[in-house]
Amino acid sequence: MKTARFVKKRAETSRLFRGRLLELVDSFPGCPIAVWGDLILDEYLFGTTRRVSREAPVLILRYAGSEFTLGGAGNALLNLKALGAEPRPVGVVGRDEAGRTILGILRKHRIPAEGIQVRPEQKTPVKTRVLAGEENTRKQQILRLDRESRVRETPEIHGPMVRQLSQESRRSRALLISDYDYDTVSENVFRRVLPLFKKARRPVTLDSRFRLLRYSGVTAATPNEPEASEAGKAEIGDDVRRLRQTGRSLLSRLQADGLLITRGSRGMALFEKNRTPVLIPVHGTTHIVDVTGAGDTVISVFTLSLACGATFHQAAVLANIAGGLAVMKKGTAAVNRDELKQAVSSEP
Repeated sequence: MKTARFVKKRAETSRLFRGRLLELVDSFPGCPIAVWGDLILDEYLFGTTRRVSREAPVLILRYAGSEFTLGGAGNALLNLKALGAEPRPVGVVGRDEAGRTILGILRKHRIPAEGIQVRPEQKTPVKTRVLAGEENTRKQQILRLDRESRVRETPEIHGPMVRQLSQESRRSRALLISDYDYDTVSENVFRRVLPLFKKARRPVTLDSRFRLLRYSGVTAATPNEPEASEAGKAEIGDDVRRLRQTGRSLLSRLQADGLLITRGSRGMALFEKNRTPVLIPVHGTTHIVDVTGAGDTVISVFTLSLACGATFHQAAVLANIAGGLAVMKKGTAAVNRDELKQAVSSEP
């Protein structure tokens, strides 16, 4: 469409481009990536439907089991690990059962935890999802309960955080910032450590739920369309012209080199300095199973690709393919390297 002024590209079909993507995926193993952000425990409670209660118009469930996994920045850690990288978390948990569970999951996946502060005054955020259905049917989420807690902005917490991130600017090849608005990520710490990563020429990527424009100077950000709309104060919807205007405005205000807006079933839009924006169609089917954690998959692949030498467009195409795989899985399931390679190889 002429007025849109977008370059429309399918996930590139040339053999040369596909070969380059596979080279990038092959370079993922062993790449150290620092992940700074909110560590959240995701709890899943499963039940089978019995009947409607006599006490209130609610379902009565027979408890069938529970599972724990990592949410927030923790999901990015698991995605990076599944891709063969060496994620290095920087964050805070409480000295409580949820915090111990998070540390236990990290140990299970052989992810180092020396960058995680365990604070007695802190309560670890927990998101509990209740899933229910008939005995032999796929369970559907019917309720989510969030137990939230913000990280205190004190010198006792920020001091060790700055020191840890300073070390990571020397030994990690990128910094992924995962801000779920629980204040692990603070502007004060960000302004102190950003110059260190820039001096070391390490890409810094940002996924911020509500505070996108507070962290100007990052290499790139990956907001979803509602986040971009809120930050740009513009309803985008199907208006491609407004998408272009919003993307260019946010790129400028962020003082970033790249901006990748994820648009669900509409795919993605990539903005770069002094380049025509690129529309990337959604990978795979538009019949989505579960979007939980898909944004963490996208920024994980995007960041890891940049750390391994990808261009913004190459990184965006790989992230788009990974995101398409993630939404076909239930819950916050990670996409592994073999799955990503197979999906790249099967591109038409």
